[in-house]
Amino acid sequence: MAQRTDQVSVTLAAIARLAGVGRAAVSNWRRRYPDFPLPVGGTDASPQFALDAVEAWLKRYDKIAATAGPLERLWPRVEDLGDRDRMGRVVAGLGARLSDSAADQRDRGEPLDPAEQALVDDAVRMAGTEGEAETFRFLLDRWLGTHVRQIATTPPPLATVMTRIAAGVRGDLPVRTVADPACGTGTLLLTAARRWSGADTGGRALRLLGNDVDPVLAMVADARLALETDRAGIEVTAHDTLRNATGQLSDPVDVVLSNPPANARDWGHEELATDQRWAYGQPPRTESELAWVQHIVSMLGEGGDGAPGENGVPGSGVAVVLLPPGVAARRAGRRIRAGLLRAGVIRAVVALPAGAAPPYGVGLHLWVLTPPAPRPQNAVLLVDTSDCRHTPPTSVSASRLPAVDWDGVQDRVLLALEGVEVPGGVSVPVTDLLGEETDLTPARHVAAAQPVRPVDLRRLWARYDKGLLTARDAGGVLRDLSMVRDSTGHGTVSIAELEQAKALAISSGTAVPEEKVRRGEVPEDGVELLTGLAASSPTERQWLDRADAEQADRDGLSPLTSFGDVVVVATVHGFAAWVETVAPRVLGHRLHRLRVDPARLDPWFLAACLRERSNARRAGGHSSSTSRVDVRRLHVLRLPLDEQQTYGEVHRKLVDLESALAELAAVGGELSEGLTSLLAAGRLEQR
Repeated sequence: MAQRTDQVSVTLAAIARLAGVGRAAVSNWRRRYPDFPLPVGGTDASPQFALDAVEAWLKRYDKIAATAGPLERLWPRVEDLGDRDRMGRVVAGLGARLSDSAADQRDRGEPLDPAEQALVDDAVRMAGTEGEAETFRFLLDRWLGTHVRQIATTPPPLATVMTRIAAGVRGDLPVRTVADPACGTGTLLLTAARRWSGADTGGRALRLLGNDVDPVLAMVADARLALETDRAGIEVTAHDTLRNATGQLSDPVDVVLSNPPANARDWGHEELATDQRWAYGQPPRTESELAWVQHIVSMLGEGGDGAPGENGVPGSGVAVVLLPPGVAARRAGRRIRAGLLRAGVIRAVVALPAGAAPPYGVGLHLWVLTPPAPRPQNAVLLVDTSDCRHTPPTSVSASRLPAVDWDGVQDRVLLALEGVEVPGGVSVPVTDLLGEETDLTPARHVAAAQPVRPVDLRRLWARYDKGLLTARDAGGVLRDLSMVRDSTGHGTVSIAELEQAKALAISSGTAVPEEKVRRGEVPEDGVELLTGLAASSPTERQWLDRADAEQADRDGLSPLTSFGDVVVVATVHGFAAWVETVAPRVLGHRLHRLRVDPARLDPWFLAACLRERSNARRAGGHSSSTSRVDVRRLHVLRLPLDEQQTYGEVHRKLVDLESALAELAAVGGELSEGLTSLLAAGRLEQR
């Protein structure tokens, strides 16, 4: 029988998403059920199956997930196109149609073929019920996730930090034009639009200038910006920026935000040998990043007279550029770095924590650039934020990097730019940087931390003693417990069954609009916001105005917690459950509030059962760190209330022990570091 040429094929991972299970479960179904659809393509290691046959089988066995809506069914058809660019054109075509700019989009890139156009038409129809922004973001996220190794994107938190640094340097001066000469999918331009749209732009729309050498990425960026911003000010083009610097720019731009390609070899070294942009030296073939730096500086135009204006800004424009750390130190680029320093172009260099952006294992740098000026500044600000990390939650795998403390990064840099002395920050005279190496790596110039003072040492030992006493108290109670050999008499009950019996009520959080989120210390009229994997990190400082929080709770979007609620973080690798004792707090995306009937359920007993790791494995997928756990599939031991309360008290002591041990670990690290610094300075003696 001839194989249909129009059928859509799906992988095991796609089937798992449709069913709301892990890939291992799908593999198990293939072994257990003789009527499971046979592969129609792929390989033995990565077979592909006909979507129609798979959906029919899942429905027959009632295994299709309740959450597998129209978009989950649409994506396999998009993915079946196979080609990255064809899939990207569908995403861009959808954004263009939804933003009423389809004609512009088709004129700019390769026309959609019939299969691509049919998918766009179906996606537009779904957007009518699923939401325009939600439909576009769903397809965009899936496309980027599928091609994560081919498309490097700037993480939104980093884009926010870069935008706020530019705003801090720009001060009160109006921002009329923002450019990104290597815009990718447009994250930096979109973040800038959210920051400056509606601000003082001199009576005209904010102009957003983007360019990327990849025409599909440029199409996606154009559609994304058109859908989420004011279409009138958007100009996105597709060409090789370094080889073709003319086009959009007739006047200097106010702000440049960019994450340009790194480690490129074929960037035009020979044909651009006499280019006028190389005012600080022709970049060697191995220094493509310094070619980008000089190109970006040329976009800013000339500076002012060098005299600081409002907020100490010496020139008119400002650029914030993400670069590999080697650009600050490689010997091949020493002469260009020296030229940039002498001209006063480099305002600051910021070392970011590893994990801030791809490649995640490297601590990247931000260069803050201003136009050259007749009277340049005589010092450069160097800031090391590599220590700005959150303490990882105990539920997160130890193999993962601790989360970046974006608020800490932002606060440290902005304060340093204002002239405030901050940890890891130093202003270095240009003459001290010019030399054999001209190394701009912040860690090479930041002074070592001062040894702890006697009062600091006493406080650390006091914290140590308190943690030790708490751990001994809790451990003494738990040590007296003995293990029962057989517990087969106890059955379990699912959260879904408890919900049906009205023993508890479930409320789930949703993503909170970025414009409503505040950062920093939570004021009295604010309510702390918990989001995703950072939910159990005590250093996360996001909050909402109380009025916004209460309204979101009433609308059923972001529930507010009360004392005694059980909170569940519903991702497999970030799975956690605890009893709320710091209420009220707002629950964001992938967090759930379980409010129990105290006459039937003890919350501490419930949390103890839910946090057991195998519970999450049974109730969720395993394909990625963001795989979701179906809270209603979690199970709880079936016990009378008095026995629940007994076990609940044990759980309280276990939580006390965990907290005490975490405090001991933290204070132990501080003690070790402080005593080591005193030892190295020869400032310790035996009493």
